[in-house]
Amino acid sequence: MVRRAPLREGLVDVDGARIAEVTEELRHRSRATLHDRLHRVRMAGGLAVQAGLAAGLAYLISHKLLGNPQPVFGPISAVGTLAASVGQRFRRTVELILGVAIGVAIGDILIYLVGTGAWQLGLVVTVAILLTIFAGASVAIVIQAAATAVLIVTLSPSTEDLEIPRFVDAFLGGGVALLVTAVLLPLNPLRVINRAARPALDLLADQLDAAADGLRKRDRDATQRALDRMRNNKEELATLAEAIEGAKETATLSPARWHRRSELTHYAEAADPIDRAMRNTGTLIRRSVTLIEDDEPVPEPMPDGIEHLAEAVRLLKHEFASSQEPQKARERSLRAVSEAGRAYGAGVGFSGSVVVAQIRTTASDLLVASGIEQDEANRWIRTAFGEQERPVGEPAEPGEAPKPPTAPPIG
Repeated sequence: MVRRAPLREGLVDVDGARIAEVTEELRHRSRATLHDRLHRVRMAGGLAVQAGLAAGLAYLISHKLLGNPQPVFGPISAVGTLAASVGQRFRRTVELILGVAIGVAIGDILIYLVGTGAWQLGLVVTVAILLTIFAGASVAIVIQAAATAVLIVTLSPSTEDLEIPRFVDAFLGGGVALLVTAVLLPLNPLRVINRAARPALDLLADQLDAAADGLRKRDRDATQRALDRMRNNKEELATLAEAIEGAKETATLSPARWHRRSELTHYAEAADPIDRAMRNTGTLIRRSVTLIEDDEPVPEPMPDGIEHLAEAVRLLKHEFASSQEPQKARERSLRAVSEAGRAYGAGVGFSGSVVVAQIRTTASDLLVASGIEQDEANRWIRTAFGEQERPVGEPAEPGEAPKPPTAPPIG
């Protein structure tokens, strides 16, 4: 066993604090990773149950009702329809059937002309891919056509009438998948979107808070870390966009979810402004790093305004999840702009003026995400910012306090 040698009397353990800090960071990262994994499991739980039910039903129908002794492709088609293109399942089913049709046609024609064998198989696959690409088919159709052509060439000599079960199974698997999605086990589209939106909105709020804290402490490294994390947001945005498409499809296909259509408009219309808010926040944080590096002034209202933006994002997430009118999120967004106006009036440098402008722009994005028209959001932003005519970088006169801007009433 390895034992730590005791410190000699009078010496200080200078490494202990650093080791404890690293250990705590690793422990926090482990907890965060576990939380992310559990969140992904919860996100995919409904899809997993749908896929399992669809595969079982496709097998039973193909085997028991249609008498297929080896019902393999039906369950595969059902799972592929559900899992491959969330939000585009109807399109996926059509692509699946088209791919099978193309693969069967090309395979049969070339088998008749050149026979079967290794080089014939390579030729069939090459022709199937090139023809489907030339026709402008999607990647899913190309892959399905090539896979079907392989099965036709390799199994046709030993299996009679392979083409017919292949067509039937393609229809059956896709149809069962749509039946499970729309009728038997339709997911709650709002719950799906809420879970998908949480990582994107949490990322936005957390990095705004980190930027505000970094500005207040003039901690360049902490602000840079917030910027790096903010730039790495593609996964969160892609998850949200995919969930919105899937929810819209569910609300369209499922009679049990038709009453949710109007509620989904909030998220569908909010996706683009949320994306813009994240991009503008990246600019805000990048200029915050430059502001600290250039030793520009940081008026106290500036980080306060950024913190208000973070809270506005959290309120927007909560009010969307509970199907409330996002009045609190709107009010907090305007408070952020009001603080930005005070910061500008107190005197800022070049990068500081950009940070102030990005607070305004991000707040405008959040207002639009909350359901406000762009023109109206801009008018509210101007009113909340107030009349600030002092040149950029010019400090306030001694004893002069900037006039606090007022926000319009909400609701």
